[in-house]
Amino acid sequence: MTDTVLDIKDLSISFGGLKAIEHFDLEIKKGQLYGLVGPNGAGKTTVFNIITGVYKATSGHFYLDGEDLTNKSQEYICHKGIARTFQNIRLFNNMTVIRNVLVGLHSQKEYAYSLFDSILRLPRFKREEKEMRDKAKELLAMVDLLDVRNDISSNLPYGKQRKLEIARALATEPKLLCLDEPAAGMNPQETKELMDIIFKIRDLGITILLIEHDMKFVSGLCDEVTVLDFGHILASGKTKEVLNDPEVVRAYIGG
Repeated sequence: MTDTVLDIKDLSISFGGLKAIEHFDLEIKKGQLYGLVGPNGAGKTTVFNIITGVYKATSGHFYLDGEDLTNKSQEYICHKGIARTFQNIRLFNNMTVIRNVLVGLHSQKEYAYSLFDSILRLPRFKREEKEMRDKAKELLAMVDLLDVRNDISSNLPYGKQRKLEIARALATEPKLLCLDEPAAGMNPQETKELMDIIFKIRDLGITILLIEHDMKFVSGLCDEVTVLDFGHILASGKTKEVLNDPEVVRAYIGG
């Protein structure tokens, strides 16, 4: 049995005549913290959009635990175990913090109840709702938001909104969590807290793929990285070695 969680083979996508990603390969093992880095416009978020079903690949395939999920729907891919956050935070702004997490939990079969159960508030409905709230509280405690669980999400400071988006993604019980610039806009203290949270998530056995521009953040977290440049892989391997590669320095940092 392989320990590979995500396996991307020869993935390409074109928009009209523009080849945004070309012949992209990536293999991530279970429990890894893996970084995908590169200059703006390199194609990093495009990769995320393909493996979460937002975009359809022009060619190539990607597999989660050996199952080909190429060009499946967003709902199907999420159900199979890939969850993500976004560069621009996407929360249900008028809902409370805990309600945002409950939305993710409602997609899980283990908490399913019928409309009939709900309307009549039968024992199954009450039991499942309590279990979901308990699970939501557990996830919020993990990201240090339990004390603000009844606040409206739009009233949270920026850094806490980032954490809430991660908690909501975790509510879908992913095998692979994709974080798109999770530290963007955070101050140093918030960034340190976020690193601690990501390590806690990894320690639960969840594999993490992240896009990030903060190289100190990447080097402090990631076992390995792949560098994209204009849709092509520039370098891939151990984080320290890759980030010190002269070609990577020229392409990403400049000079």
